[in-house]
Amino acid sequence: MSLSIGIVGLPNVGKSTLFNVLTKKSVPAENYPFCTIDPSVGIVPVPDERVQKLSELSKSKKTIPAVVEFVDIAGLVAGASEGAGLGNKFLSHIREVDAIIEVVRIFEDKDMIHVHDKVDPLFDIEVINFELEQAGIKKPTLYVLNTSEAVDNINKDFISKLPGPYLEVDPLFGTGLDNLIKESYKLLNLETFFTTGEDETRAWTIKKGSTAPIAGTAIHTDFKDKFIRAEVVAYDKLLEAGSYAVAREHGSVRTEGKEYIVKDGDVIEFKI
Repeated sequence: MSLSIGIVGLPNVGKSTLFNVLTKKSVPAENYPFCTIDPSVGIVPVPDERVQKLSELSKSKKTIPAVVEFVDIAGLVAGASEGAGLGNKFLSHIREVDAIIEVVRIFEDKDMIHVHDKVDPLFDIEVINFELEQAGIKKPTLYVLNTSEAVDNINKDFISKLPGPYLEVDPLFGTGLDNLIKESYKLLNLETFFTTGEDETRAWTIKKGSTAPIAGTAIHTDFKDKFIRAEVVAYDKLLEAGSYAVAREHGSVRTEGKEYIVKDGDVIEFKI
């Protein structure tokens, strides 16, 4: 399932720095506006200890985690919805993603310019959200407060006035990155099921509320039409049992039909 999150914000708030740290992919992050003109895309593994533990249980040859796709989008400015600052091109990139991370700088640094010559998170959010609204863009949004251990952060009284969920992240020191990836996954309304065996243990990404045949299409599109049944065991029950055989003996492995709603953490063997 290919779903993506756009990293947006004003110029010089740390979007590309965050993207670089998340993806370990080199894109420009110089200290001036509009250094990133074309969006860059990075695929980031979702931290999840369950896939590794299942792999160890099955002695799998390969281990494949779930992933999130991040898109680094150049900075928006006031008037972007009317074309200011390459705004039309940038807004078209935002329309192509499924959710938004809005990066807001909350640290003072005299060596790093701010497009408005002041650090005011609520004002920055107001500018960005106004431009998105004017352009008719409404997607789920997670506010990322770009902090810094190296310099002073501003008073955080504004946090109670944020218009949505938020996380504090320090890209340079790596603080909060794992939580950001996990919350981004949730922001897209996604969850994970697993398949496991000697050849491979894999985390598969599906929309919450997916039935078993729909979930099976994450593996192959034919699974929807050819679906017969699914053998399902909860992750924690399988780990507790130590093997499929013991899990079956304990009655933890269930046979489910076409109407079954897959749950996060299900370990599934599809029968087609």
